[in-house]
Amino acid sequence: MMKNLNVRYPKQLLSALILSFLFLSSCSESPEKFFDITVLNTNTINDFASPDLARHIADEAREFPDIPSSKKKGNEAVTKINYQIQYLDQALAKIKKLSASGDEQKEIQKLSTELFEYVIPVYKNEYLAYAKLCDAQGDQNAKDEIIKSIDTKYGPTFEQKHTALMEKGKAYAQEHNIQVSWGQ
Repeated sequence: MMKNLNVRYPKQLLSALILSFLFLSSCSESPEKFFDITVLNTNTINDFASPDLARHIADEAREFPDIPSSKKKGNEAVTKINYQIQYLDQALAKIKKLSASGDEQKEIQKLSTELFEYVIPVYKNEYLAYAKLCDAQGDQNAKDEIIKSIDTKYGPTFEQKHTALMEKGKAYAQEHNIQVSWGQ
């Protein structure tokens, strides 16, 4: 009888350890962490397709004749956009890595992924072209045309996707008692 107990005990312990490992590895993130990655992270793109973003990019290349320290190297706006693209790519990777559980989290993850996948190509193309023009002190009409095109072509869909995510995010935050200031 003692022999059977010794044989069973290691097998049961091993089974329990394996099950525990599988359970722990399949657990999703806390609601707060999930919210931070999928919803709160969008603060970095709130100004997408807006005059504010265009102004911030242009300001990176702005020099003032009376202020020698404002002299630029000629790549500041492009550098800003490249850093933004790098951050957005990392944020998207984190969103995709999440192990969403339940329909609500899966929907939020899907909406967040779609939003980032929508804006990243615009940063890599249109905003980067705009930044290059800003750094080169290019023609203002050409810069204005790019910004107008971004606003017209991407603004409405961005607003729609962003609003859908925020609505789901607000409900999720309320349901999980996550304290958020929604800019009010």
